Parts: sequence; C-alpha cells; structure tokens
Amino acid sequence: MNQDLSISRVMQTGILQCAPDTPLCEAAKRMSERHCSSILVMEKAHAVGIWTEHDALNIDFSDYNAVRQPISERMSQPVASIYAHLPLGEAALKLQALGRRHLLVIDDNDMPVGILSQTDIALNQGLEPYLRLREVHAAMRRTPLVLPGDMLLAKAAHEMHRQEHDAAVVLLDNALGILTERDLVRFIARHPGNTPIAELASHPLLTIDENAALIHARDLLIDHRIRHLAVLDSQGNVSGLLGFRDMLAGAEHLYLQDLRQALEQRDSALAASRQHLQLAERVIDSSLEGIVITDSSTRIEFINPAFTHMTGYALEDVVGKTPRVLSSGRQDDAFYQQMWDTLKTHGYWRGEVWNRKKTGELYLELLTITAITNDEGETQHYAGLFTDITHIRENEQQIRHLAYYDVLTRLPNRRLLEDRITLAIRHAHRSGEPLAVIFIDLDHFKQVNDTLGHAIGDELLLQTSARMQEKLREDDTLARLGGDEFIALLPGISDFSEATRIAQRLIDTVSAPYCINNHTFRIGCSLGVSLYPDDGDNSEILIQNADAAMYRAKKEGRNTYRLYRSEMDLAAQNHLTLETELRTMLDTGDGLFMMYQPLVSRQTGLTVSAEALVRWQHPTRGVISPGEFIPLAEKSGLILSLGEHVLDNVIRDIQHWKQQGLVVVPIAINLSAAQFWQHGFVQHVEHKLANASISPELITFELTESLLLNKQAQGIEILTHLSDLGCRIALDDFGTGYSSLSYLQHIPAHSLKIDRSFIEALDSPDHSSRPIIAAIASMAQELGLTVVAEGVESEGQWAMLGNYAIDTIQGFYTGYPVEADTFSMGFTHSLSRA
Repeated sequence: MNQDLSISRVMQTGILQCAPDTPLCEAAKRMSERHCSSILVMEKAHAVGIWTEHDALNIDFSDYNAVRQPISERMSQPVASIYAHLPLGEAALKLQALGRRHLLVIDDNDMPVGILSQTDIALNQGLEPYLRLREVHAAMRRTPLVLPGDMLLAKAAHEMHRQEHDAAVVLLDNALGILTERDLVRFIARHPGNTPIAELASHPLLTIDENAALIHARDLLIDHRIRHLAVLDSQGNVSGLLGFRDMLAGAEHLYLQDLRQALEQRDSALAASRQHLQLAERVIDSSLEGIVITDSSTRIEFINPAFTHMTGYALEDVVGKTPRVLSSGRQDDAFYQQMWDTLKTHGYWRGEVWNRKKTGELYLELLTITAITNDEGETQHYAGLFTDITHIRENEQQIRHLAYYDVLTRLPNRRLLEDRITLAIRHAHRSGEPLAVIFIDLDHFKQVNDTLGHAIGDELLLQTSARMQEKLREDDTLARLGGDEFIALLPGISDFSEATRIAQRLIDTVSAPYCINNHTFRIGCSLGVSLYPDDGDNSEILIQNADAAMYRAKKEGRNTYRLYRSEMDLAAQNHLTLETELRTMLDTGDGLFMMYQPLVSRQTGLTVSAEALVRWQHPTRGVISPGEFIPLAEKSGLILSLGEHVLDNVIRDIQHWKQQGLVVVPIAINLSAAQFWQHGFVQHVEHKLANASISPELITFELTESLLLNKQAQGIEILTHLSDLGCRIALDDFGTGYSSLSYLQHIPAHSLKIDRSFIEALDSPDHSSRPIIAAIASMAQELGLTVVAEGVESEGQWAMLGNYAIDTIQGFYTGYPVEADTFSMGFTHSLSRA
C-alpha cells in the first residue's frame, strides 16, 4: 500500500460547510449538489460537528418535520481530525481505530483545509496487487440487505440503520434496484414523502460475477461513478453486495486475519501439550517483538525479555499492574476507549501508540492486541505484541526530508517547490490574488568557489540563503535549485510592484559585504520575475519565464532584476524611480506645497472652512497628481513622513495668516490609516499645536468610514481624545464605504461629507441619488452634524441642493483649490463683502 503518500495530495480541498442552525434539508441539498459525502458544521471558525451520508440513516422519513430540524441536533461530534502533512497510511489506521468514515484534515495551525474519506483512501492507497489476486467473493458482503419494492421509505431507512447496511438491494418488477446512503441524502434534500422505495431506487443495478477479479469490480465502480455492485452466483442469484468500503476493509482484514491466525496457532500449540511449552517459551523469549500477556482485567501476568529490553521494565516492576504504566499521556481517554470498544467487538486491535520507557523516554510502537478466548467464547487473556518503530519513523522522516529539502541549506528543493507553486496557483485561482516567482542567480559565485575554495563557497551559500529568508514574508518560500540558483515563491501579492520591492530587498541584502574566515568580499545577484496568471499557469512555465527574465538581467548589467514582460519591467523601473524621487523629496521637503479649497455656507455664500490638499512639484515632470504619489507613499511606507509634512505645512500657513492679521477659518486635513493608528498620535498633534500657539479648533481631521472598520472601539477612543483636545472631526466620502449607523451615533464627529458620486448623479435623468442625499442630510441633521456636499460643479447642482438640509458646499462651483497666499486674499475679499 502507498503508505508514504501525503494526506494533502489525496484529500478533498473544497470543504462543504454550514452553520449549526442550518436545516437538515438545506444541508442535504448542498451535499447533493456538490456530490459530497459529508458537510462540516462550523461555528465561529471552529468545526463543532460533521453530518455524513451515514447519518442520513437516522432520519425518520415518515415525519415531514424531521428533515427541517437544525443540523446541530443530528450531527456527529466531536469531529475527528488529522494533520495534512501525515502519510496516508496513518489516516487509514486512524479511521480503523476510531470506526469513522471521514476525517477533517487540518494544517499546522489547526485550521481546516480538507476532508478525507474512506473512498479517497481506497482509490489512492495502492491496493492494485491485492485487488488483482483476490476475487469478488473474498471481499463482498454475503448477506446483503434485500428489500421489497413496496416497502415505504421510512421503513427502509430504519432497516438499513438497524442492520448497519449502507445500501440495500430493492426488488423491482423485472429488475433490481439499489437504495444507498447517498440516495437518502438526496431524499432529505427534496423529501419525496414516505413513498414506496420502488419509485425511488436507482436502477438498473449493475452486477458482477462472484468469481471475477476485484480489480475488475473496482474499475466498474470508477467508470460508472457508482458505489456498489450486486454480486451474482453461478445461478444468477444475488449472493452479495460489493463497494469501496468492502475492498478497503478486506485488505486490512486480510492482514489482521493472518496475524490473528498466527496468534491462535501459537496458543493452540501451547495448549496442545506440556512438551511444547518449553519450545514455545523459548520462541517467545527469543522474539525480537515485545510481548505482554494480561488477564481478562488487563492486569499484566507475563512479559518477554524483548519487552524488558525495549521498555526497561522487568516483570517484578509491572506484574499485577495494567499497561497504563507505560502511558505517555499523548493519547486521550477517548483514544483508549475506542481501542477497547474495538477489542470487545472484533477481538483485536492494531495501531500505533506513543508509550514511555522506565527512563522517561518516549517511543513509538506498532502494537497489536488480541483477545484470547476459551471454548465458550469468553475472554481469558489479552496478548499484546509490539515493535519499537521510533527509529523507523525517524528514518522515514529523514528520507522524506532528503527527498524534499536541499542537503546544504536545508531549503526546499525543486520537487517540493513545484508542489508548493502548484498549491499556491490553486489558491490564487480561487482568491483572485496574483503570485510571483523570482529566479535568483548569484553573480561571481564561481569566482569565490575557485579562488577561496568550496568550503567558503558552501558557507557563502548558507549565509546568502539566511539573508534572503530574513527579507521574505512569513508565507513566502525560498528554495535552492542547485549550485548558486534559488527560487523565491511569493503568494498573495497585491500587484507586480510588491514583487519588485521584495526583489530589490533581496538584491540589497545579497550585495552587502561578507566576512568568512577572515576573507571580506562582495557578490551580487541577478533576478528574474514572472507573475501568475499573466506569465504562466503552471509551475514549469513560471520557473522557465522567471529564468528567462533573470538571463536578461545578467545581460543588462547584473545585480538587478527584470520582469518577464518588458512592458511591466519598464513600469516597474518607472515605479522605483518615482518612489526614490518621492523619498528624496520628503527628506528635503523641496517640491511639496499645499493648496486650499474653500467650503462655502449654503445660506450666506461665505467661506466657513477649507480643505488642505497636498501637491508635489516635480523638477522635470511638473505637478504630479496626488492620485499617483499618495498611493505610492502608502505602499512604500512613506505615508507617515508625507502626513507629517502636510501637518507642518498647514500649521505654518495658519501661523502666516495670523501674523498678517487675518481671521483664519478651520482647515481640514485628510488622515491616512497609518497616521491615525500610530502610537501617541493625539499627543503628537497636541504638542505641535501648542508649540505653534494654534487653537485646536482651527484643525479638522477628515477620515473615511472604512478606517474604523476593524477596530471600532479603539478608533472611537482616539477620535474622542482628538475631540476633547478641541480638534474637529469630519467623516469623508460618506455613503460609499461600510456605512454603519450603529456606531455613527458614537463617533464624536462634527461634520459629514456626502460623497461626490451622489452629487454628480443629481444631473442624471432618473435622479436616483436624491432620496439618498435627502436621507443622509436628514439623518445627519438629527445627529447634530454639519452636512457638507462635495463635488458641486454647476449652478443646477447648487440650486437642487437647496431642497435638502445641506449646510456647506465644496466644489469647483464655489472655488478651485489655490495656494496659501491666493486663498488668504480670496478669504479677505469674502469677509469684506460680508
């Protein structure tokens, strides 16, 4: 069997889930539509239960309301789970030990990532040799449940549950049909009523001869996408039923049957004659397997030398005690309860158990327990045979590690990288987020190897890989292809600019000086970047294209990066140049200036405040739009420095106006999320205003609704401190974000700005925005907020806004943004006219 196949390669990744209060019929409908055999019940991102096709047998189909019960009343709990990185063989053992049909697959953070069923194991566990050698009659259920076609659905489901059958053969007029657990799920979804099963059964029922090879039966099930075949004897009568579950159970049972037979033969040999006792004792004493025999109450009566050798316990240490003396504490009570339930039901149990030696050292053993009975079938003893497989598992892990990781750097190798790229592509396809592959080739590495030796070359590779890993994000993967070639996988990037920033960080860290064995030197690296889905849709193409881009980087100067597509490469270079110039401008402050757009009273026509708008005067490109450099500042982490300059410039302009003897109106400053959430922001503002002798009432901070979306309570606390300081608060772009009236009443806001999109729609023929403007203005008026309409550009819009509770107008109709000196002159004129 393919025991080393990873669970993550076999599991079903699309988890069907629902809430605990979901009606059974709705859950069943989803399962039928998705052809799923189970649905996970989730509450607050935690799996609280699972409902499977097997659970459908418990439904009373004569009760119409039964299918509308909440799924929480019918689900199985708790949910058995297993880690995705474990081999498939461990999942098979766990399913057998727990008596389950499904396992929830979780990642290393215990988050659900998939579902594994018995059918998945049967299709992927490598049973072909067993299936070719065995015939159908060796694995089929010899006493299939056969039901008359006139039996009602409720009675049929009850009989399937009572007799523990997952399918029933239905006798039709001139043919055979079948009723399965999956059919019952479909009936729960649409509830056909308590009708005769002849009308509901699937037919015709495919059949197979009982002497046919199991591999042929397996192929029939797969080809026809069904789960059961009727088995016919030589006279053409139904003699059994066969499904995937029977094949899997048959393979496991064959091994356990052989083991049990060996133990029974050993017991019979001991009982046959006292003359054989000495021989048997010698066999047990010389056995390399640890053997322990207990009485019917599980008190230890006998152990062999291998037991003492492996555990450190002599007979006098454990006689009269139970095997719990070896317990490691790793398995919970439920695990042992399931073990003994299986022993009582089937007479044997086999699995892997973590135990503890006398020295306290943990070890993993492969344990088989068999119940030894007398002629009356009563259990007299339990015999346990175990082997220490700790080193076997460690060696398997080491082999797997060698297969998937580079020996020198311990980084993933190409094989593991391709698997991760494939998984990342699947996730990117579902989420719609791009990913990047960066091909990294060290420049002049061969010269270091040839000049200073391979030992220093190996140490250089170790230090280089460590440096690069420090510059990657937590979810990124760095792999070594061989020699001086590496690959970085960047999932979940926002756009190509994020990939180029990471590429530049890698170049910078690799290019820093190295000091190894008193040798100080520098190397560089050439990088090529390809993007999914633009540059390829599989791992091979993405790596090839990133390699091609890397060679272009080498040809064009080395120690740089290139994108696979030249047009994106040019855009990336322009983006990097502009970011560098923005950083230089913010360091010196040259080129940054403010413009002010007036806010005019709808009643008096006078300027009552102004919004500060930042501009960048580039030395060669002229004035750059804020829509171009503000997003760049946010992505590059320069937004805090830009916000600091804006606050300083506004304070300087207010000081200048006051020195001229002007009456200064409140100035509104737009806040970024980075500014708002920085530690000590309120105290910082208070300090600046106090040093400049400016009243906080002259500063209004504008913020959008989405800024408070994830941390409402903390955000409201910061706004309250700003309001207590004396600053005014304005909600910008209201109505276009995540408007929440429940927290609006708690925000200490002074004004609310209706988004310009609603103002523009005033000119549309359907006037669809008028009710929205009326509702927002009326609500804000009730809350005591000043209402600002932004984006007013025509006399018609000005006139229409007179019909609503609008206090203030902002837009080109009332005034364009102007520089500080021009704004102060215009404000003086408006005051003189007043």
